[in-house]
Parts: sequence; structure tokens; C-alpha cells
Amino acid sequence: LTYFEFGTLAALWVFRARAVQIQVLEVGLGGRLDAVNLIDADAALITPIGLDHQDWLGPDREAIGREKAGVLRTAQIAVCADPDPPASILAQARALGCPLLRVDDFGSPALHGHWQWRARRWPLPALPGAHQRRNAAGVLTLVEALRPRLPLDDAAIAEGLRQLRLPGRFERRQHAGRQWVLDVAHNAEGAQVLADALAEAGLGTIRLVIGMLSDKPVEAVAQALAPQVAAWHYASLPGPRGLAAATLARRCARPGALHADVESALAAALAASAPGQTLLVCGSFLTVAAAQTWLAA
Repeated sequence: LTYFEFGTLAALWVFRARAVQIQVLEVGLGGRLDAVNLIDADAALITPIGLDHQDWLGPDREAIGREKAGVLRTAQIAVCADPDPPASILAQARALGCPLLRVDDFGSPALHGHWQWRARRWPLPALPGAHQRRNAAGVLTLVEALRPRLPLDDAAIAEGLRQLRLPGRFERRQHAGRQWVLDVAHNAEGAQVLADALAEAGLGTIRLVIGMLSDKPVEAVAQALAPQVAAWHYASLPGPRGLAAATLARRCARPGALHADVESALAAALAASAPGQTLLVCGSFLTVAAAQTWLAA
């Protein structure tokens, strides 16, 4: 067993031992061959398809969609929240006789902390960014389809939206008189929704600490973030996939300071910033994890 397979089996064992009634399981890398996919789930939700892990999943959205469609089960409920789903997902759903619920309407724009979706008024998800309405619409579609077996009232769903927190997803912290935003965005789609959320939040001049892995679309990430970033700090990441700061800076094609590791990049960014300035940390789970530890020290 790999480390991940062992951890997955251990988690499932704990859930059974504790008699957990409802399990929400993320099928992470692709879908078809992911260890979590050994479970025959009662329902599946496929989120918007982006280009990531292409060395494993294939070169385009059709190939990646085929892998994602591996989570579908014969005649079981399925939801696709991609407004333009790859044909490979639709074909697999037809082959399995799986009623695929499409989510291509993400409701009204935000207004006074609420949004309208399918004739009902909901609180905005606590995670910022317009894309979170799209994510919420997918979840609400799934919950609605499961209601005959999993009854949840609207008040409980609304409370869930209000309380939603996810470390490393536009996670905002205050430290040393500065505002910090931590986000694990590491592909083009993630970087774009992060850039849109930054623009929507109106955080002013942003100083960026970024560290990335070599198999990620560095150039596309830099292009998406560039309009929101005034100063760049490049951090080297460890391991065989970690990019050295100099290589990262060259691929980003933006001038900035080079640092041996995330911790030194954070310290330098803090020293170079003005009180009240926003510091953004992103590019990898490794980068954000190091920043969480550093900020808590």
C-alpha cells in the first residue's frame, strides 16, 4: 500500500467504527484510479474540470473528464457543476444509465450578503469569490437530489453556507500589522479565481510570496495573478519536484526577490511591506503549509 492508500483505508475504518451516517469523500487525483473511488457512493459531484496533473490524467479536458467520470455509478445520482462539461463525462453517464444533473445556472449576483438560486434566497458562502456560488450551486443540487434519503431543511443548509471555512482557500489572517491571504492555488483555473477574488475584495497593493512545483503551469499562474500583484518574492521548494527560486522567477517572467525557502521569503516580504499592506502566499500546498506554521510561531 502507498501512504495515501493506507491513510484512506484507515479513515474508512474509523468512519465505520464510529458509525458515521454520512460520509463526504473527495476523490482527488483524477477519479477512476484514485484510492477513494473504491467506495460505491450513493451520489457523485463532479466539479469544473481544469488542466492539472496532465502527466497522469491526459493532455486535455476530454481526457481528464474521462478519468473524472470514473466516479459515476450505474443508475446512481450524479451532478456536474462544469458549465461546459467534456463530452467524455456525458458519454460515460449515458453508458451507465446515470441521470446526470447539469448545473449551468449559478444564480443571481451577490446582493447584501445573499444570492438567489432557483427561486430561493441563500446566504453567500463564507468563502469569498464569485466562483463559490458555482461551487455552492453544485452542492445544493446534490443535496436536493438526495433529500428523499437525506432530509435536510433549508435552515441547516443556510447555516452550513454561513459557517463554511477551509484553511488554505483565501484564508485571511492578521499578523505583524499586515493582512495575509493564503491560498493553495497552483493551476491556471485556481489562479484566475484567486485573482478575481482579490479584485473583488479590493485589498489594494499586494505583495506576493510564491513557491511552486515543476510540473505545474507556472506561466499561466503568473499571468493570471500579475494584474493584482505589485511585488514578487520567489521561494524555493524542497524535493525533486520543487522549483528553485531562480527557475521559478524565470518562468514567471516578472522581476522579484529570490529566497532559499518559504520562511525566508515570508520574512523578507514582511520586512519590505508597509503596515496595512496585503501579503499573498500561494502556488502550492507546500508553500501555504510552511506559511501557516511560520505565521503561528
